[in-house]
Amino acid sequence: MSDKVYFLLLIIVPLFIYSCSKDKVKNIPDVSHINTDVNIQRFEQDLFSLDTNNIELGLAALIEKYPDFSTVFYQNIIKDIQAPDKTTVELTNEFIRGPAIQFLYDTCQVMFADMSKLKKDFGQLSQFYQYYFPDRPPFKIVTYISEYALGVFTYDDAILGVGLDFYLGENYPYYDAMIFPKYIKRTMNREHLLAKSVEAIANNLVGSVEGNRLLDFMVHNGKILYIMDQLLPYEEDRIKLGYTQEQVGWCEQNELQIWTLFIGDNLLYSSRKRDIQKLINHSPNSPGMPPAAPGRTANWIGWQIIKSYMNRYPETTMEELINMKDAQKLLEESKYKPRR
Repeated sequence: MSDKVYFLLLIIVPLFIYSCSKDKVKNIPDVSHINTDVNIQRFEQDLFSLDTNNIELGLAALIEKYPDFSTVFYQNIIKDIQAPDKTTVELTNEFIRGPAIQFLYDTCQVMFADMSKLKKDFGQLSQFYQYYFPDRPPFKIVTYISEYALGVFTYDDAILGVGLDFYLGENYPYYDAMIFPKYIKRTMNREHLLAKSVEAIANNLVGSVEGNRLLDFMVHNGKILYIMDQLLPYEEDRIKLGYTQEQVGWCEQNELQIWTLFIGDNLLYSSRKRDIQKLINHSPNSPGMPPAAPGRTANWIGWQIIKSYMNRYPETTMEELINMKDAQKLLEESKYKPRR
């Protein structure tokens, strides 16, 4: 780490936070006139309701009801890579008859018996989605369980799949700590379900990253966070980021120092994975920074760059922002300056 970079202790000023929050609300568009009809389809309920004495007939009806989703579920989620020739009927039988999976299903049915709040939240999300992306069709929302294989995904610009078994609470005893460390388990609850879903939608919108430098990933992931912010304007930053409130505050207090580190240590244009991996991917911390620094700090800076650009060019549409592929040009035109 460059010896010129100094990191501040976290200082939270309630008045400052309130002021930012208040200003943010003023800029939220009115979407109350946008009509949406959100229907959350419970694939896992239909799957576990199949008559095990006549699987083939029930499975045919299930696939007819969920044609595209079934393709993903059987080919990408529960497919047995050790036995790739297993039929859909065999996979279904093994899945719904397994005691551990039956227990997991029962748990999800208890935890998600009432979907009214979720339906309301997805309804509001759909309004903002149609506001910012009027030419795109709304997503069909389908819930499922996967025995911790996949938490959320989008498919073909049409389906949003939500794995309920990923949102049973950070203290759920059957989340393997070797697979889900604390900084991941902290977000495996209902509070984060909507934000994780929107992150998948934003990822789908932005597409693949152009280039392999840290700057390219920063701008790409900054776009994702910016879109999430617009689609979830009332959500706390800590939820969208997957941070604690203390970590959000740390980034805000140390924005200049983080940026100086990226510049001073020649990280901004580095394409070496070992240099940038923890700065853009889920991680307990960011290398070269104090323990209080969360992982993915480069994404947070990327978000600030995108916000700076959009503040300078407020007429830019979301589609236009997505189509800006030159990260260097976007950075230069943003005139980004970190807060001191």
